[in-house]
Amino acid sequence: MEQAELLAAHSHRIDQRIAAVARDCEYTPVVDGLMCLRGIQVTTAFGLAVEIGDWTRFTGATIGSYFGLVPSEQSSGQSRHQGPITKAGSRYARKLLVEAAWQHRRPYVTPGLRPLRQLDLVGPATRIRALEGNHRLHHKWEACDARKKRSATANTAVARELAG
Repeated sequence: MEQAELLAAHSHRIDQRIAAVARDCEYTPVVDGLMCLRGIQVTTAFGLAVEIGDWTRFTGATIGSYFGLVPSEQSSGQSRHQGPITKAGSRYARKLLVEAAWQHRRPYVTPGLRPLRQLDLVGPATRIRALEGNHRLHHKWEACDARKKRSATANTAVARELAG
């Protein structure tokens, strides 16, 4: 029990150091924008910002393949078969996105106090995009549920949307 408490305190100190670094670095605008999405706190946002670096080299359609969140495919002539995700790219960034995607399963009504404060830190275009994104990600979950997809499969689809 004591070991668990020591590890939790150590993890909390590391999170505080990451938050301090993220407040005053070149990735601060990206971190602030990412934190407007549900499921993304400062550690996740900073991890994604550092893993990607230059965000301008990707589009919403290509970033999912960079993280390995697109289905593998085997084609021969007219036949085409999609398999599991490719798992190419950064395992750490993919894990961050998949973990954040679970938050979008819950209904999205209005942002809470922390997200509202976070939305005040970004520009109007980013604010609108983040709110639309939160609704879109929840609707993706609902669509997967309506088609009776497994939870893990639905979550991977939401993570791919979240990456975009």
